[in-house]
Amino acid sequence: MAVKRETVTFTSLSKEIKGGKFRNIYVLQGEEPYFIDRLQELIINSALTEDQRDFNLSLYYGNTANVREVISACQQYPAFSQHKVVVVREAQLIAKQPGHKNDLDLFESYALKPLPSTILVICHKGGALKSKPLTDALKSAGSGVVFSSNKVREGRDLETMIVSYASSLGCNIDSKATSMLADHIGTDISRQFSELDKLAILSEDHNITPLLIERNVGISKDFNTFELEDALARRNALKALRIADYFERNPKNNPIQPVVAMLASFFSSALIASTAHDKSPEGVMALVGTSSVWRARKFIDATRMYNTRSLINIISYLRECDTRSKGIGSRQDQYALLKELIYKILHA
Repeated sequence: MAVKRETVTFTSLSKEIKGGKFRNIYVLQGEEPYFIDRLQELIINSALTEDQRDFNLSLYYGNTANVREVISACQQYPAFSQHKVVVVREAQLIAKQPGHKNDLDLFESYALKPLPSTILVICHKGGALKSKPLTDALKSAGSGVVFSSNKVREGRDLETMIVSYASSLGCNIDSKATSMLADHIGTDISRQFSELDKLAILSEDHNITPLLIERNVGISKDFNTFELEDALARRNALKALRIADYFERNPKNNPIQPVVAMLASFFSSALIASTAHDKSPEGVMALVGTSSVWRARKFIDATRMYNTRSLINIISYLRECDTRSKGIGSRQDQYALLKELIYKILHA
């Protein structure tokens, strides 16, 4: 039975592979290379031991690969192993042979009747694989799966991915911890997963908390941009200035430009939240595009303290500070600029 493309996720496919359930053919395509690299590595490590790879692992690269040779390798039986793995890396570079519109189309006949003991992995980076004959053959024969590795966007997509990956590791992660990782690391997926792998090992009760992140990722639980957001959202001047002082004493870990950028994102979302007809956390989550109830409540707190005109002025102050912090029109100390910005926000 063919697998519907839209139901395939990195987490579900990883779980399947780790469980020893393999497809005959994997087409891994898309703009986010990390997921493609991770899955093809996982397939190799799960299907073959190191001793089995000398005879049962065939690696090809798109700039030199001949599709007919690849298919020939796929039709060979494994030696001293249950599986033979054939991987085509950088398949987007496969050159067209004379007389063929697309050499990837040559995989069509193999996809219709693959050798059961062979696992073929086609890694196509930078976009979707353009071979309708191949993808149609996969669907009709049910011989493989197509996984689309899309770029992860900041906001709801990133937060959902963090929660999903933590869950695949057998861990729970609360909203604040999720936002801390999302805002501090961003869409560097390799680092996100590396940090989550580490946190899952260090968590004794399978809960990834802000305290655990503070101790092991290098984000202060009490003095970070999330706490500065909270202080400004509640117009807590004392707390906001204490955090600014901490940033000034620890400039290496708290450069001003990312702080200003994150505050700009926060107050822009608060401005959007101020226009919501449904100002419940659920209503704001849907409008702003976040899966974090914790952040939605912070946006709501900000709208209670600042009216729409104030929020517009704050965004203007943030843009001005960003420009001046980069040396355009000002050589003032960066942390003096931050404290000036905080004063303007609190009095907006």
